Amino acid sequence: MVEPHRRAAGASQAAPGFPGVSVAVDAMSGERAPDDVVRGAAELSLSSGSIELLLVGDARAITERLSRLPHNPERIDVRPAADALDGAVALVASGEAAAVVTAGEVDALVRSCRERLRLLPGVTAPALGAVYPTALRRGTKGDPFCLILDVGATLAPAAEELVRFAELGTLYARAVSHNPRPRVAILAPGGRAERAPPEIAEAAARLAEVAGVDFLGALDPTEIPKGEADVVVCGGFVGASVLSLLDGASGLVVDLARYGQKQRLLWRLGLAMLSGGVGQLKRVTDWKQYGGAPLLGFEKLVLRAHPGSGALAIQNACRVAAKVLSADLSAGLSAPGAPKRESA
Repeated sequence: MVEPHRRAAGASQAAPGFPGVSVAVDAMSGERAPDDVVRGAAELSLSSGSIELLLVGDARAITERLSRLPHNPERIDVRPAADALDGAVALVASGEAAAVVTAGEVDALVRSCRERLRLLPGVTAPALGAVYPTALRRGTKGDPFCLILDVGATLAPAAEELVRFAELGTLYARAVSHNPRPRVAILAPGGRAERAPPEIAEAAARLAEVAGVDFLGALDPTEIPKGEADVVVCGGFVGASVLSLLDGASGLVVDLARYGQKQRLLWRLGLAMLSGGVGQLKRVTDWKQYGGAPLLGFEKLVLRAHPGSGALAIQNACRVAAKVLSADLSAGLSAPGAPKRESA
């Protein structure tokens, strides 16, 4: 019988920068779990950094795979759980881990978090984020992604909840993109809040007066790829629908480019000149490069990776978790709808 891998007590030491960071990784969820999840954790354990990984799920299956992979046993611990997703959330709730990374199903994740974790003060509904590539770069590291939220956690949020999403998204963008002044917009047909449902119009009016939010106004969904907004706020049903449409459009461009390369000389000549651009599009729309997106609003950090996540995506999701944990997202959260200060 294969014994679950257990890290020696007291053997792990936190690296400088992120002292005591432990990430609970749901090893059993996703299309390529547990193999690629375990492989990603094993590779990450050999890199420099401060992340300690708690792999949650079928202990025998996880341990068997670890035994075949190079890894640092001082930075990986295996935790058995019949429900790996809920088990990972439970570890964060108990304080044994600081963050959750999972490629699990959205509804199950939101349900587990609502049952086990507390919402931040003043927050009444969580928001699931998604990142989308745009034409503009952000922050000191040239981040090409804007944050869209909500995309599925709260299907029909009230105006006050949309305002909270904007505040949470602003704080997250500062932490991840090193963008000191994220620009925020709210989705509305034609970029006109007055044509949107009442909660959108009310949220837009309130956001214009909220401290700490650089509010641009209403934005039509077709404007998202241009990158004028760094954070795009909407209800979960709308966000999930818009994201699917945008992802489908990106995939279509790449598919058409491949088709053209095979079919016609004129296409081939043109695409030979544009091959660098097509390659860049494939890289920038590749979720493997940025790992996970946040489920914001809880006192603990929760990141959801793409269901098709492989080893690289899992590694990057854990790295994002470490980056966000270095910033206290709750510290910048004002009282609900706090007004802007009058200029002197």
